[in-house]
Order: sequence, then C-alpha cells, then structure tokens
Amino acid sequence: MSGLTHLIIDGSNILHAWPELRALLKRDRDAARARLIDRLAPIHDLEAIRLTLVFDGRGPELVVEHPVGPASFSIIYTPAGTTADDVIEQLVARSATPATCLVATDDQAERSTIEAAGAAWCSARELEARSATASQRQTANTARLNRQTAKTWRTPPPC
Repeated sequence: MSGLTHLIIDGSNILHAWPELRALLKRDRDAARARLIDRLAPIHDLEAIRLTLVFDGRGPELVVEHPVGPASFSIIYTPAGTTADDVIEQLVARSATPATCLVATDDQAERSTIEAAGAAWCSARELEARSATASQRQTANTARLNRQTAKTWRTPPPC
C-alpha cells in the first residue's frame, strides 16, 4: 500500500487466525504472543513503518511495551474493560492522516468501523503473507551482506 506509515494489528484476532499461533496459544499464551512479535519484526524493520500490536485487557492500566527497542514498534495491552478494538479505533481516529493507517484483523465489524474512519484494512491471511515475504527478504538481505563481508575478508588489505 502506497503511503502506509502505521500498521495496527488486532493481536488476539491474529493469534486465533494463524494456524501456527492458534495451536501454540492453546499451550502457552505468552509464547504465542512472542512468536507473533517475532513474525512481525521483519515487516517493521524492512518497511520502515510504525507497527502497533494491540491485545485485550491486561490489568487495571493501559500498558505500552517496545519489545525490539525502537518506539516505532509498540505493543499495547488494554486495561480491563477496554477492548483492543476500542484502542485500535482510537488510534485511527487520532491519526492526523487515517489513510496512512492499515489495520490487520478478520473482525468484520472492526473492518467497517476503521474503514469508515478512513483507514485501510487487511485480513489475517494477508498479514501472514506479508510477514512471510518480509522474512524471506530479510534472510536474502542477510545472506547478501554475509557474502559481501566474506569477500572483504578474503581480499588482503592494501599495503
């Protein structure tokens, strides 16, 4: 999507939509969340966009974490009584340019709400494909850099 600057993800929805994560979620919720973060990091890193992953209720207060360092990759845990959908809608509504926001969810009611606010939408399946593509690109970039480094170290330094 041209002009995209903020990818907002309905975390619980994606955990239940991706088969790999759904299976892991049954055994270990924290591990499933960590795996989702790992799968999303290449999108953030390669596309140089803001990425916000929103999960439903985790205690009395809203919690924001930055798992990979940069503030441009955020995880939000909503306070009890507030849904991820509520926070996602607020993020879109408060954006100066909602058209630059892309929300990933399979929740059709949420899709209608965010599209009415001017944001774009993608399905869980589309997000999964985007994640796989970004991961492949990241692997290819790393291999290319490793080959360049190997050539540099094979060449004797000039005297």
